[in-house]
Amino acid sequence: MSTAATSVRTGQVLADLLPASRVRDAALVIGGAALTGLAAQLSVPIPGTPVPVTGQTFAALLVGTSLGAGRGFLSLALYALAGVAGVPWFAGGGSGAAAPSFGYVLGMLLAATVVGALARRGGDRDVWRTAGTMLLGEAIIYAVGVPYLAFATGMSATAAIAAGLTPFLIGDALKAALAMGLLPTAWKLVDRK
Repeated sequence: MSTAATSVRTGQVLADLLPASRVRDAALVIGGAALTGLAAQLSVPIPGTPVPVTGQTFAALLVGTSLGAGRGFLSLALYALAGVAGVPWFAGGGSGAAAPSFGYVLGMLLAATVVGALARRGGDRDVWRTAGTMLLGEAIIYAVGVPYLAFATGMSATAAIAAGLTPFLIGDALKAALAMGLLPTAWKLVDRK
């Protein structure tokens, strides 16, 4: 990538490459919420835990990095608020804030904001920075989701970690690896034009 291309892209996220308008921003926020809701339907129950494996964490992190902190936050806030209001687009077609896994939704809101801010600083431009950005995002999701799971179910901290973190580590590593390929490749394609 040339120095000119690098300086032009500094401070941008992928969504900034589209022509700027309020309509664009609204469409991106709604689209990010919808993508997260659709990805949540890719849900596989895991025996021994009320938390399924879903595509929504990957979607939330992808939304955050692609849209940036502000639009990523708004997108995941819309996703969370619509789900609490009854839209059946949480994991497995669920809705409402009573589910023991709702803490992960709250964690995704925070994670999308953080990874969006990191993407604006270049955290999605190469494989290793993208890996760090995604792993931090996953850690934030767990930092909110696991304590919420413990509180909502009455599990001990150890039981909540065993049910709400440990079974998901391999899948999350695979999701991070996918992002490590997708995001830097998208930037390389954009910079070739």
